[in-house]
This record gives sequence, C-alpha cells and structure tokens, in this order.
Amino acid sequence: MTDHLHGDEIRTLFSSAMSDMYRTEVPQYGTLIDLVAKVNDDVLGADPALRARMQDADELDRLMVERHGAIRLGTAGELSAVRRMFAVMGMFPVGYYDLSVAGLPVHSTAFRPIDPAALSRNPFRVFTSLVRLELLPDRDLADTAAQILSRRQIVTDGAMRMIRKAETDGGLTRDEAAIFVAEALQTFRWHARATVDAQTYARLHDAHRLIADVVCFRGPHINHLTPRTLDIDAVQAAMPAHGIAAKAVIEGPPRRDCPILLRQTAFKALEERVIFDGVPGSHTARFGEIEQRGAALTPAGRDLYDRCLARTRADVSVGADGRDADDYVAALNARFADFPDDPDGLRRAGLARFRYRATCGAVPPSDSVDQLIASGHLAADPLTYEDFLPVSAAGIFQSNLGTDGQSNYDATANRDAFEQALGATVTDPDDLYERAERNSLTDALTQLGQGHLLPGAPGRN
Repeated sequence: MTDHLHGDEIRTLFSSAMSDMYRTEVPQYGTLIDLVAKVNDDVLGADPALRARMQDADELDRLMVERHGAIRLGTAGELSAVRRMFAVMGMFPVGYYDLSVAGLPVHSTAFRPIDPAALSRNPFRVFTSLVRLELLPDRDLADTAAQILSRRQIVTDGAMRMIRKAETDGGLTRDEAAIFVAEALQTFRWHARATVDAQTYARLHDAHRLIADVVCFRGPHINHLTPRTLDIDAVQAAMPAHGIAAKAVIEGPPRRDCPILLRQTAFKALEERVIFDGVPGSHTARFGEIEQRGAALTPAGRDLYDRCLARTRADVSVGADGRDADDYVAALNARFADFPDDPDGLRRAGLARFRYRATCGAVPPSDSVDQLIASGHLAADPLTYEDFLPVSAAGIFQSNLGTDGQSNYDATANRDAFEQALGATVTDPDDLYERAERNSLTDALTQLGQGHLLPGAPGRN
C-alpha cells in the first residue's frame, strides 16, 4: 500500500515554504513576524491563565505557525485550478465574500481546513479573489484585460501533474509532495517583469489599481502573509518604532476583554520596481498585515455585530489620509458598549459559538449545562473565528491600494457565477461552527454521563 503524506503535512510544508519565500521577497515581513512573536510572548508571560486556557483548548501550538495569505485571480480557469491545488493540502472553499460593497471589482472565498483537528494542526488560509471584469464601465478595456489573461498559465505543468496524481491516487508520497510544493510555490512568486507595456498598464491602473495588479503579471503573486497576534493594539503601537507605517484604523470590532471575530491592521503596499516591455516603472501591491482572532458568533451575534459596525460607519467616516481616525475609534467603542464582553455573557445570550470539553469523568446527573459549567465539570471555550469579514477585507484592500478612506457602494453579489467558476459550492462557515459546537457538546456530555441533557434526549425540551 502506498504511504501517502497527510494533507495536513503537505499544507504545513507549503505554508512554511511560502513564508520563507515571502520573507526573502519582502524583508519587512520578517520584521513583522519578529514583532508579533515578541508581543505574543509578552501577553502570554503576563497572563498565565490565558496561556493555560489556550493550551487546554488546543490553541497554543497553532499560534506561531498560523498565517493567512491573499491572492487575486483573473479567470474562472485559474480559480478552478487553484481550488484543485489547495485540495491537495486539505484546504477547501469556505464562505462567499462580495467586495463590490467597497467599490472593489472582485468576489472571493477563503481556502482553509474545515476539520477541527486539521485547524489545530495548521490553520493556513488563503483569501482568494476573482476579478470581475463585467463591473468595468469601459468595455473595450475589459475585453483587452480578458485577452491578456487568456494568454497566461498560472499553475505550472509540474504542479498540474502532481495535482492529477493526487486526485487519481488519493494522495501524494513524501517525495511527490516535495515536488508538488516546489512547483505550487511558483504560482505565488513575485515577477518584476510585467506582461504588458507601460501604456496598457496605465490604462488598467487608471480604471482600477486592483485590475492592473491582477492583469499585468505572469501570476497572482501573494499579496501578503498575515501572522496572528494576541494583542493587535500593542503591535499597531509598536510598528512605527520598527520602521513600519501602520494604517490609521484597525479594521473590525473594538478592543475587548473577550475578543470576537477578527481585527486586522496592515502596513501600506511597497512601491516596487517593474519592467514594462523594457521600460522601467513601478507597481504597488504587496504589503504586510496582522490579525487578532476572537470568538466566532452565532447568526444572532453576527447580526448584532453588523448593526453596531454599520452604525459606527454612519457616525464617522475615516478620510483618505486617516483623518478622523480617533473619532471613528471612539464611535466604535460607543456603539459596541452593549455587546456582552465576557465569554459566559456571550454564551448565555446565544451570541457566540463555543467548544465544550469535560474536565473529569462521569458525574451525578445534573439539571443543566449551565450547572455543569458552574460546578467546573464542563468547560466552554470560545470557538476561534476562522474566516473573514467583507467590510474589514475591503478596508485592508483599500489601504493596500493607497488610501485609508472608507467607501460604501451598492452590493452586486453573484455567488452563483462565482461557484460556477470555482467548479464547486462554497461551504457556509456558520454550518461548520454550529457542527463543531454541537459535536463537542455531545462528546463532553457523553463523557460526563449526562446524555439526558443532549438536544432531543427524552424529557428535554
């Protein structure tokens, strides 16, 4: 029987190789990694209880290997090929994101592991966007862009051979996985030589800078790799001292005792030398980003979050130069004041998702889950949010494109077209959180001998 390498191991090999490559290409990324590592060590050193909780919840080991990246694709064929590539690594499309809400002509998904055990081993994610040329008002330019994209191949022949072999054989051996990783990495490399002349680049750039980034190069160079921090405010404050200019506002919810969803900040894109048909020029696309992840929310919690954020953005708009950033933060804190800020409050209000675990063996019958938690026999750890937020993603994109300003546009979602291009349906992230929560509660109550408390058990309402 062939000894295939587990997809989790292939994902770890790939994410490590990607990180090494990006550190070489963008030295500031290395500075960012070192800064985040120091902040995380400081937080854990100052809060032994947090360290213990993360250890018990299998969250500690994944912290320093955790990364997410982002790429932008040009065609349906590219999206389908990348889907097949990520599947070899145990990564699948989760969530549909319409970024036209911020005037960005793309829609997106996140390729990531979906099994809780796989997430604990390595939660590598790649936020993957597909350009929407149909949103360009200049139809002649859209046709030109489509013709340019039709001539490129972003996945190497060698990578496609390994992908087909994995699909046929049910996996790859260690030697085959090494070939696959080396070949797959080529898709994400930076290329300083554009595939168009300076005039064509300028036309695409003037139409939308993101369109130029997608269309004018040999492949979808990785735009950023993002480490996870336990204190994004500390990282934001420390960035200038390390020669890193942070964006004006941290995207997402405000600072909280019990973090929820996702907070993100970034340094602005680097200006890099590019050759356009022999003519020197420049392009900005690649940048650094940091994230802090909190609890996944239930649909009710997400609805409350969306309302609080929408009201904040209606109260204060941050200018293109970061103007009114302090007022925005104050408004954000005010609007979220009534959002429960402790794990038990979130759990009792049905606003967040939790992973349950028994802390001992079977115990005498109890009247409720709450009673088991109060007695210390059952622990409820907030489930980490593994996904993204459309408004936050758009804010990071806008910063990457040279502005901290906020924009609001009518949404033009088209999930059906995206899934047709993908060649698969995207998984609803809340289904994954609900399943993980339900399964963990079932396992914990069974271990404690409390099967009568399970949903649907006889006598339980």
